[in-house]
Amino acid sequence: MFVRAVLQRSILLALVFATAACGGRTSGAGADSSACIAPDEPVFIKGGDFIMGADDAYPEEGPAHQVTVSSFWLDPAEVTVARFSAFVEETGYVTVAEKPVDAATMEGLAIHDTAALEPGGAVFQPSPDISLSALSWWKYVPGANWRYPRGPDKSRAAPSEPATQIAFKDAVAFAEWAGGRLPTEAEWEYAARGGRVSAAAQTSPPDNANTWQGIFPVQNTKQDGFEGVAPTGCFEPNKLGLYDMIGNVWEWTATWYAPRHRVDETEDPVGPAPAESYDLHNPGTPVRVIKGGSYLCAENYCMRYRPAARHAQDTGLGTNHIGFRVAYDSIKKQ
Repeated sequence: MFVRAVLQRSILLALVFATAACGGRTSGAGADSSACIAPDEPVFIKGGDFIMGADDAYPEEGPAHQVTVSSFWLDPAEVTVARFSAFVEETGYVTVAEKPVDAATMEGLAIHDTAALEPGGAVFQPSPDISLSALSWWKYVPGANWRYPRGPDKSRAAPSEPATQIAFKDAVAFAEWAGGRLPTEAEWEYAARGGRVSAAAQTSPPDNANTWQGIFPVQNTKQDGFEGVAPTGCFEPNKLGLYDMIGNVWEWTATWYAPRHRVDETEDPVGPAPAESYDLHNPGTPVRVIKGGSYLCAENYCMRYRPAARHAQDTGLGTNHIGFRVAYDSIKKQ
């Protein structure tokens, strides 16, 4: 709640990082969205050892180190609008983006736009001045939520699209309802590797992911058939049968963010945030790790189209390019 209310101060410095992924091409279904079909059954991920992280890219991805992951199950694709709708209909759940900000949390802060107190979320809206400042790419849009992720004056989200405008709390609530949990960063990266033990050096965009083609943020050629989010299942799965682990939408993990991997510490996604797991631009705002990049990832901007890539995201903020998938310790699932 606090994060949305101070959006004028940071909108979105956290999203500067979240949009910094990279572009690519696809050999998947492309514009023929009728061919986009992802299976429903969770995929069994056999546990093992792998080298997590990378030392040849961004500092936050290091140090590369060996990690052991226990076996688990993982949704084959991101949670769709249809699945999230079933959850809301059964439980009456109201997402963070659908709730107004409590003005009491704003004590001591100057509010220059009362729209910041209205229910809503961050929407990618590049400025016509073609600025390369990320502050001109995002706008807080009252009324933006999982049903209308780009705002109430835009089209409703299709049932087959990944649910976006989902804050961390929302993703956790759905996962619990579904009989699962959010994957840890290690689990997510292990699954995204598709069985590879270590990271392969990658300097070119992936061939099979929904990313940005052209010059970000001013030109999108839509070579892959999608200007924005794609329905789940439009691109070929990895060797484990997982769709869109790279591209389409960033995905929440349960892991607290830190500027470097905590090699010697046991991961505790449930406990309180470590001191380093707070947004430097918004002191007091906890951040979690998001993985996978999104449809905004462009080759000209960075190289976060790899499983090792990671970024911090404010837990209380929804955007129209962040979603999630669910991990399970058993396969009893809604």
